Amino acid sequence: MTIEFSGQAENRRGDIAPPVYLDNQSTTPMDPRVLDAMMPFFTERYGNPASSIHAYGRDAGEAVDNARAQVADLIGADPREIVFTSGATESNNLAIVGAARFTPARRNHIVTLATEHKCVLESTRYLEREGFPVTILPVRSDGLVDLDALAEAITDRTLLVSVMAAHNEIGVLQPLAEIGTLCRERGAYFHVDAAQGAGKIPLDVDAMNVDLMSVSGHKMYGPKGIGALYVRRRPRVRLAPLVHGGGQERGMRSGTLATPLIVGLGAAAAIAANEMTEESERLGRLRDRLLDGLNRRIDGLVLAGAREPRLAGNLNLLFPDVEADALLTALSDVAASTGSACSTAAIEPSYVIRALGFDEAAARRAVRFAVGRFTTEAEIDRAIAAIADTVLRLQAGSVEDADQRAGSSTAA
Repeated sequence: MTIEFSGQAENRRGDIAPPVYLDNQSTTPMDPRVLDAMMPFFTERYGNPASSIHAYGRDAGEAVDNARAQVADLIGADPREIVFTSGATESNNLAIVGAARFTPARRNHIVTLATEHKCVLESTRYLEREGFPVTILPVRSDGLVDLDALAEAITDRTLLVSVMAAHNEIGVLQPLAEIGTLCRERGAYFHVDAAQGAGKIPLDVDAMNVDLMSVSGHKMYGPKGIGALYVRRRPRVRLAPLVHGGGQERGMRSGTLATPLIVGLGAAAAIAANEMTEESERLGRLRDRLLDGLNRRIDGLVLAGAREPRLAGNLNLLFPDVEADALLTALSDVAASTGSACSTAAIEPSYVIRALGFDEAAARRAVRFAVGRFTTEAEIDRAIAAIADTVLRLQAGSVEDADQRAGSSTAA
């Protein structure tokens, strides 16, 4: 199947160029090296890793073990601490709900931040409806946690603190080591949603005192439908399973293992571990090139969230006098997103941008751009031109509409 892009820019040969993809925090294209690693497990090496009595099953089992080690190496864990899941949403649910259901009632308090991903917030609200006390802390205007407020919120009844490593909308990096120290001192589990951080920033579960960490394959150039949850062995973290069945993954996540996807996740983790530093530097340069280019052409741009520490490829920008949905609809030559919650009725203003102190009107003007592994300088320059031209055209249209309304009012 070929995707057709209408109304796009033509290159020098007259071919239609697809939109510049700047939505890498929504999902990343699979690295061809990952696909190469996966393909044999769809066709020739198709054994069930649970069927260890014969060669096909043992081969699949060894591939799963290798991938488990690759994911563990990426975050400084022991391979036995890696539980494969369908993705970060399931991992977050298993970490939060699983810990709550296993732990005695004397420790039942959960703490998280107002800017966390929906699956974390919804998991805590689900538990709150079941009687678990939940504290959802505000963040500072730069999107970072207030460590003093967090310390005050953690009590001797706090079971778990859940804080994202790298933010999915505004890209800010939370001080994980400091949070981990607080949690360890107070005897609370520390859960980190690392869907956006794994493979992009250095993570070490021991150095950061992390007890539970969620990882996603498709956020780091691996396949969709696969993720992992790190579950600390010493001191041991105990979870009640959400899925029951044959007892795979040490009983925490039953079901036949998706060997090709697991192999892909492992390959993506290994590539990221080897190339993360160099890639981060390159993405940072491309991001700065995009921001500088837009600032030169558009007055009044506002960056949401702290400039540093921030994911190398992330920008979240509030455009003056232009709503995000109008911009993205008109911007046929660039693929980006609002990062906001979508319903069948309308695009809602981002609750994350609102949590930084912006009003609803400002939140409706926020657009997330995420540079990725395969983004080029030429694409960044093309995006700058397309975004700036579209913004200026929409701003001019808004002024013209306002003048027309004023003229109609005067004539009346």
